[in-house]
Amino acid sequence: MRIRPATPAELPALQDMERAAGAPFRALGMAAIADDEPPALDVLEGFRRAGRAWVACDDGNGPIGYLIGEPVDGALHVEQVSVHPDSARRGVGRTLLAYAADRARDEGLTGLTLTTFTEVPWNGPYYTRLGFRVLDDTELTPGLRRIRAHEAELGLDRWPRVCMRRD
Repeated sequence: MRIRPATPAELPALQDMERAAGAPFRALGMAAIADDEPPALDVLEGFRRAGRAWVACDDGNGPIGYLIGEPVDGALHVEQVSVHPDSARRGVGRTLLAYAADRARDEGLTGLTLTTFTEVPWNGPYYTRLGFRVLDDTELTPGLRRIRAHEAELGLDRWPRVCMRRD
């Protein structure tokens, strides 16, 4: 597996991957998450132009996972990390997160942050296994508070959700 910057031509495939990766949420009673549309092409292009959209590629060099992120209050905030279900449980997400951590370190950022569902096995428990810890309210930076408020406006707080960080 190889990690590299996403290309403009791959952005629609990232949307398709996001839809496929969302489908398992339906079995958890989270149909709204399964049906949620992926980031728009212009949003993905913004991350790509900023140098913060990476893909994990298989032997044929086609994307099997992706990660987009942006600096928030001195850390790289993982906006989205998704792996196609056909490539799940092969370390793709872990490899993408490690790559993002290396890029963050190169930029002088202090860690990775993300928001996630606490009761979805491939969300909160997965990130805990990868060394992330839940931030309590006193640890939330202004940027993370804005992100959580936006998520609440979108209705994501219908299910338990937290901010996490890995230094």
